[in-house]
Amino acid sequence: MAFRRKKKEEHYVEPFNWRKEVRMLPGYLILIIWVIFTFSMIGWILAASFSTSGSIFKGEVFKSLLSGISNWHFENYVTAWTTQNVSTYFMNSLLYASVSTVLLILVCAPAAYVLARFTFLGNGMIKTTFVGAMSLPQIMIILPLLSITTSLHLTGSRVLLIFLYVAINIPYTTTFLINFFATLSRAYEEAAAIDGCSPIRTFWKIMFPLAQPGVVTVSIFNFLSVWNEYFMSLVFASTDSKRSVGVGLYTIISAMKQTGDYGGLFAAVMIVFLPTFVLYILLSEKIISGVTGGGVKG
Repeated sequence: MAFRRKKKEEHYVEPFNWRKEVRMLPGYLILIIWVIFTFSMIGWILAASFSTSGSIFKGEVFKSLLSGISNWHFENYVTAWTTQNVSTYFMNSLLYASVSTVLLILVCAPAAYVLARFTFLGNGMIKTTFVGAMSLPQIMIILPLLSITTSLHLTGSRVLLIFLYVAINIPYTTTFLINFFATLSRAYEEAAAIDGCSPIRTFWKIMFPLAQPGVVTVSIFNFLSVWNEYFMSLVFASTDSKRSVGVGLYTIISAMKQTGDYGGLFAAVMIVFLPTFVLYILLSEKIISGVTGGGVKG
């Protein structure tokens, strides 16, 4: 006769410590104030995007919106999207950020795996070079790059911008993934070798999926970095049809100041802000797990 034994999991709950909580109270207060301030600013900008310039200057943004749905000016978003070229800037940035992010993973993930798992001559020097490149200001390389691309007649190309975004973010992406691959247990590779897997197949079939938290996290950071980038788009995108949302938003601000359509201006701001906000909301858990986690250490 078989007997099944149920094991009860014991969860240790730390008792409430008043002294500890009191010591942390200043930090809690700062965090609460920061959250309230941030959401208040976002809420005001959102409300202003549905208001008129008159309501904004009178400080009656919330009053006008609460008075009835008829005072909600949804046409601000239509105007910003169509008339002010927000759609063009938005799609350009989406193209730059998406393609650059994918290319960075395809280039940096194998390189980081090799640097993290294999010992060879120059390994340490390559890692040090990547770390040093991360500290190099972009302003120092923009002018030489501009001179080279101008002489080769490559300026004003979307392909050039994507190439530059990938090249500039390679050191950070590779360094991040090196640290993540280093935490994965070598037992996975040993088991794969016993089964006859080649190193390349082991990487793509086993190690790369295990590194998903780190890959997702660094992809999000790269996407946001390219999405919010301003200076390179300003220098290398010669026409409005190829500029990103950073430069485009500055152009819109200048135009809106002349027309006085501040409701449309804040609508454009919300359109530009929306992708990053949604990305953080949907993938916040993966960002945290990617920063703090890894595989089985060994």
